Amino acid sequence: MKLKLILALVTDEKTEIVTRTGREAGATGCTVITAARGEGLNPPKTFFGLTLEGQRDVVLFIVEEHLSRHILESIADAAGFEDESGSGIAIQIDIEDAVGLKSQLKEIQREIEDKI
Repeated sequence: MKLKLILALVTDEKTEIVTRTGREAGATGCTVITAARGEGLNPPKTFFGLTLEGQRDVVLFIVEEHLSRHILESIADAAGFEDESGSGIAIQIDIEDAVGLKSQLKEIQREIEDKI
C-alpha cells in the first residue's frame, strides 16, 4: 500500500475545520502541531519587534494515495486556501516507508475498498 503525507499549515481558527474535513474525506486520523510560525509573500507586521500575526498550526494526515487528492482538495475548499490570502496551504508528499500504523491499516484498506 502506498501512502501520502498531507501537510497543512493553517491559521489557528482553521485547524478544527481542516481536521474535521480531512476525516470526513477519508483520513483515519491526524496530528496537530501547534504554535508554528511562518512568513508568506508579505512579511508579518511588527510592533516594537513583536509580531502581530497569530500562530499557525501544522496538521499532518497519513493517507492512502488513492484518497489523498480528494482529501487535499476537500481541505483546501473547506478552509478557503484559494479564496483567502494567508488562510493556509496544504501539500502532499510521498511516504517511502512507515511503521506504527498497524492498527489503522485495516481501516484504511476497508475505506479504500468502499470508495474505489
